[in-house]
Amino acid sequence: MLEATKWIGTAAGIIGAAVIALNLNINQYGYALFLVSSALWAVVAVIQREASLCLLQLTFTTINVVGLWRYSGVVGGG
Repeated sequence: MLEATKWIGTAAGIIGAAVIALNLNINQYGYALFLVSSALWAVVAVIQREASLCLLQLTFTTINVVGLWRYSGVVGGG
């Protein structure tokens, strides 16, 4: 299960980066994929007791929530 979590998190991060880099005017989907990626990797970090990875992914999770709020209003923004 942990291995699948890692691979899904990796795939979501790669696809999210591509969506934003291609500037297709659908940044909210890129941030949503980044959010999935960072949340899954945060779970992995907690399970593996990797404090530095956990801090990094929780920071990315926060940034991705801001991105969703900023670009789409999905989290209550405009």
